[in-house]
Amino acid sequence: MRTVRKISRKDLNQKYLGFFLAGFVEGEGSFNISLRPKADYKVSWQVVMSFNVSQKDPTILKILQNQLDCGIIKTRKNDNLNSFDVTNPQDIIQKVIPYFQKYPVLSISKKKNFAIFCKVASLMNKGEHKNKWGLRKILELRETINEGKGRTRKYSITDVFPDYKNPQRLYVDSRSNRE
Repeated sequence: MRTVRKISRKDLNQKYLGFFLAGFVEGEGSFNISLRPKADYKVSWQVVMSFNVSQKDPTILKILQNQLDCGIIKTRKNDNLNSFDVTNPQDIIQKVIPYFQKYPVLSISKKKNFAIFCKVASLMNKGEHKNKWGLRKILELRETINEGKGRTRKYSITDVFPDYKNPQRLYVDSRSNRE
């Protein structure tokens, strides 16, 4: 005789919701790494990680915000487009990344972008963005995220490292050359 395992309806719904939201993020979401010049920073630049999802109807964005328990929803005035944004590094590390590790995205490109995003988050969590060697490592990773037509960056790796010649060269510097 087989034993019957009871499944909680709450857990079942949560699981389906998690995979639904991952699918939604697959199509409408983005994992980003941007730069801001900061004269008062040791390396003169701030690395900003962000996770965002945009949609005309804010319903799914509110559900996602509730599930992740972080972020803000903004509405652009000119076209009423809603955007759910998470930029707090600890929220990204403690909430966003674990959520999408539990409910993964499926496409090759989004998986790749998420993996790069996770690597950068790990480096930043270790404080690597606060030294030139780590910043360079992060920017080299950043060059490989969200590749393709239409990608624009306000600041490139050559704005930070003017002598940078080879964007295909990842992690060339040794730890002994840190500044």
